[in-house]
Amino acid sequence: MTSVVLVTGCGDDEGGGASGTITVFAAASLTEAFTEIGEAFSEENDGAEVEFNFASSSDLATQINEGAPADVFASADRANMTKVTDEDNADGEPEVFATNSLKIITEPGNPQGIQGLAHLENPDLVIVTCAPEVPIGAYSQEVFDNAGVTVEPDSFEEDVTAVVNKVVQGEADAGVVYATDVTAAGDGGEGVDIPEDVNITAEYPIAAAAEAPNGDGASAFVEFVQRESGQDILAEYGFGEP
Repeated sequence: MTSVVLVTGCGDDEGGGASGTITVFAAASLTEAFTEIGEAFSEENDGAEVEFNFASSSDLATQINEGAPADVFASADRANMTKVTDEDNADGEPEVFATNSLKIITEPGNPQGIQGLAHLENPDLVIVTCAPEVPIGAYSQEVFDNAGVTVEPDSFEEDVTAVVNKVVQGEADAGVVYATDVTAAGDGGEGVDIPEDVNITAEYPIAAAAEAPNGDGASAFVEFVQRESGQDILAEYGFGEP
């Protein structure tokens, strides 16, 4: 389900030059970090409001290509960004602004004693992930292939947030999510590491939309994400450098 967050500017008279509403379509895994980035951006640009549309990157790419009024697209993978650039719906060359890796998430205390990817093959466990067109679904399958395991998920969720929610609410035993999602879950979930030799590095590209209603605001937001201020916030939430 699409999540929309509105961050309103409330800075002082010496704010930056961006103004108006800036609509940012961003991958669900960016929800917490980008919400804080939006607040910091609005404090620096006191005439700006940032409205976020958080969902799976595949859904967002489809929405943009169908004409949704987005100013900025931040994807959790290159593949869905490419869908947008192939349709000439991005302004300029997208740039990677963050990286991530994968972890297994379980309920607090890991009651099923899951210790690694091989345990996810157990048919008695309820495992959730996303469909292959969703970045976390594709990344998860790549990790399973790297590890030589065959995992048959019990359900395919719409985005990584839905995977996390099913596990922390006790509706599933485990799922594969981004490392940052485990951090964001706090005491609500527990992470199991995936070995580096089979793990992946997820690259997050960002670009202003070609038909951005607020082109100046879009450019300013993209720049802010790549600046030290934005990068420091991303690091606080566990994202790696581009």
